[in-house]
Amino acid sequence: MRPIITAMTSLREALLAAIRSLFRGKSLIQAILAFWISPTTLKDHDVEPRKDSRRTAADFLKDAETILLGPVDGVGLRELSRKLKQQFLEGLRSNPACMLPSYNHQLPGGHERGQYLALDVGGSNLRVALVELRSRGAQGSKSAIVHMDTFKIDNDIRALQGVAFFDWMAERISQTVAKASGQNHTADRPLLMGLAWSFPIQQTSVRGGRLCGMGKGFLAADGLLGQDLGDIIELACKKRGLYVELSAIVNDSSAALLSEAYITSSTRFGLILGTGVNIAVHLPVTTIGQPKYGDRPDTWYEKASHVIVNTELGMFGKDILPLTRWDKLLKASHPRPDFQPLEHLVSGFYLGEVCRLALIEAIESVGVFGGIIPPSLMVPYTLDTETLSAIEAASLEAGRKIFVSRHPSPVDPTSDDIALLRALSSYISRRSASIVAASLFALWELKAEAEAEFLRGLPAEGSPFTEHTEAEMQISRTMVAFNGSVIEHYPGYQINLKGYIDSLVASSAVLSEGAAIDLVAAKESSLLGAAVALASL
Repeated sequence: MRPIITAMTSLREALLAAIRSLFRGKSLIQAILAFWISPTTLKDHDVEPRKDSRRTAADFLKDAETILLGPVDGVGLRELSRKLKQQFLEGLRSNPACMLPSYNHQLPGGHERGQYLALDVGGSNLRVALVELRSRGAQGSKSAIVHMDTFKIDNDIRALQGVAFFDWMAERISQTVAKASGQNHTADRPLLMGLAWSFPIQQTSVRGGRLCGMGKGFLAADGLLGQDLGDIIELACKKRGLYVELSAIVNDSSAALLSEAYITSSTRFGLILGTGVNIAVHLPVTTIGQPKYGDRPDTWYEKASHVIVNTELGMFGKDILPLTRWDKLLKASHPRPDFQPLEHLVSGFYLGEVCRLALIEAIESVGVFGGIIPPSLMVPYTLDTETLSAIEAASLEAGRKIFVSRHPSPVDPTSDDIALLRALSSYISRRSASIVAASLFALWELKAEAEAEFLRGLPAEGSPFTEHTEAEMQISRTMVAFNGSVIEHYPGYQINLKGYIDSLVASSAVLSEGAAIDLVAAKESSLLGAAVALASL
């Protein structure tokens, strides 16, 4: 009888806990979920925090630093990079969801000139712009955006299903073209456009590709999976009397690579790190499994020695990432827990949520913030990364005011409370930087090894592929073009990322002496990259 009584007691306590949660402002579903993903419920999954009445805030921070940064320090980081490289190789061979080869088989020469219409569809904004390219060696002003309109993509827009999202998008394109172009376009003389698409796509040509699941809360792919993205956008515009031809589609990370390669010839990586994370890399064509290229004309293979690959980096890391109890809580309540495991640990969409879960534990276990959880923090994803960035950049008093204005509580936080929050968020952002560094380094070593293997299979001389590959192997300082709110604006992120990269490079036995990875900001990379892709055709 005792097991039955114990079970009934646990159930009664669970229901009481749910009811108490209702009085704290939760919905019934949230209350039940809060119980089922509580540390006690998940203790069998190694997410139960240590509880000790003698623990102090300093003890909590020491524990947090150990579990967040310990696994990515020194040897641990090198081992993670090695395991990521193995996953990247497996993805290159056969995984249809990641390591997607684009149709961009050559990098810009830097001589491309002209005005082009470019679109950028990101996680938070749609941007439509007229871009002027003025060549790499042009005197005076650089390439520039002549006119741009930005349209916010909020939760209501993300919730637009299927065609409804593209109808909304086409309406905004029409508005901008009417202001910026001043020309009439017909079915016989359509307006040429380049598109930076910040979501997975299986490209079938330089101007089209099959639409994939989008993630980040977007429902635009519902009912349209597998259909051609170029056709969808062109049809949506045509319904509004706007005749366009999407002549080039690139992923946002590929656009970053292209935009900086137009300026700096040694650019071989594009890194996006904002709401989400992704990396594009320039690799020999033989590195990718043949079925992943789909049905391409022979003329493409005749010209292509290398290709820009959209890694879809966020999808990697399953079973090899060092998960903390807070990561496991996030995963337990996520609708697609295994879709983008690496993104959960590094991107702006999730950094604040990991910090929220850790902060709640600190409040409950060591009594910081007066032992009272600010009501707003009871709702998932309410502690956003932008708030953490602002608090880390400010003084303690200014940070305290920022926190109170966004998360008021019956008990105002002290400077010590804000200091704990700043330290906690810094550990989380540094872990993010270390994992991104491990990813870049793994791809860098993979590229170096792939170039050497590709060269061994080419004629010793007389082949343009041989000459091109030899030139690739002679690049000593490889540039990584970066863009995104986290890497651009989060305090100390770039410095931490470069430090982790340099430590990995110093430990490499694959790369030649003097080899290095440098980071360079690619401003307005999505729009400029889309224009460069269009100009390079």
